[in-house]
Amino acid sequence: MTTSTRGAARTPAVLVLEDGRIFRGRAYGAVGETFGEAVFSTGMTGYQETLTDPSYDRQIVVATAPQIGNTGWNDEDDESSRIWVSGYVVRDPARVPSNWRSRRSLDDELTAQNVVGISGIDTRALTRHLRERGSMRAGIFSGEGIAPEPELLERVQAQPQMKGASLYEEVATKEAYVVPAIGEKKFTVAAIDLGIKGMTPHRMAERGMEVHVLPATATAEDVYAVDPDGVFFSNGPGDPATADGPVALMTAVLERKTPLFGICFGNQILGRALGFGTYKLKYGHRGINQPVQDRTTGKVEVTAHNHGFAVDAPLDKVSDTRFGRAEVSHVCLNDDVVEGLQLLDQPAFSVQYHPEAAAGPHDAAYLFDRFASLMEGQRA
Repeated sequence: MTTSTRGAARTPAVLVLEDGRIFRGRAYGAVGETFGEAVFSTGMTGYQETLTDPSYDRQIVVATAPQIGNTGWNDEDDESSRIWVSGYVVRDPARVPSNWRSRRSLDDELTAQNVVGISGIDTRALTRHLRERGSMRAGIFSGEGIAPEPELLERVQAQPQMKGASLYEEVATKEAYVVPAIGEKKFTVAAIDLGIKGMTPHRMAERGMEVHVLPATATAEDVYAVDPDGVFFSNGPGDPATADGPVALMTAVLERKTPLFGICFGNQILGRALGFGTYKLKYGHRGINQPVQDRTTGKVEVTAHNHGFAVDAPLDKVSDTRFGRAEVSHVCLNDDVVEGLQLLDQPAFSVQYHPEAAAGPHDAAYLFDRFASLMEGQRA
């Protein structure tokens, strides 16, 4: 929840973590109060795409790059219709944006969308704290939102945990819509919106896919009403352990052996549908510089991530599931977290990261081609 009023950058602000650590700085964006899970993102660029990514719902994002806002805010790079982060934490905000596409400053956009932030704090110390203690609940308070520290801490500790949070329906579209193929139409894809980013259906459209984006509550009847060549499950926020509806839908798709591709939350949904568990990472993977190995080719990719949960699947063997054999196809080289799954006996695979790569890198764009190949193979 966020409440705010417009305010000056010199307004005092305070960040309170649930373990009692406090950082003092200045208001950035709207003035007021906000709560969420404090997480850090290591991307040096792409803050506009990060802030508008629905997967960041109910999270206070800490930018590890020391200066943020240099390129301002434009009207082309949003990944959804609004900013989804609960709050934003930066060290040194740019005083004047400089980019030929900029239409306004980041500060102005945060204020316009009532996003409470804080600047002027030691984000390196904060990031080290979160790496050591783990992501945790937090609050940002500025202006009239500032109260005695014990009261602020009590309010932070009263907030819900991310573990057990069901958020995907909050961020998903309520009405189905279509993204037409660019050029010749080759395939029809039913995409389940669990928090989809705008670039994802665009990447599929570039490859001749007409994408029918469906609400998170879509049924199997809704999916097959569009006569899809393939089904896609998107990224999204919250705990995958709460996503029983999407798991049931994916199970129905797997039973029909329709080509299937999932990313991020969709990877976790596939894991659950195959009988694997999921768990919360200590501080997650967020940024655009995460090394992942595609075990099917041996190639190492630099990839874009935003996830706080992961699939608990064995790395060292092929697993037997109700849908045939499955294996871990991708793994994070920093910590051996499962970054992809694939079925060996039917056309279905997923990755934990973001191959649509907004704002980069583009190492994993081939995965959309792999999805196209699965659909082509199924036709043959």
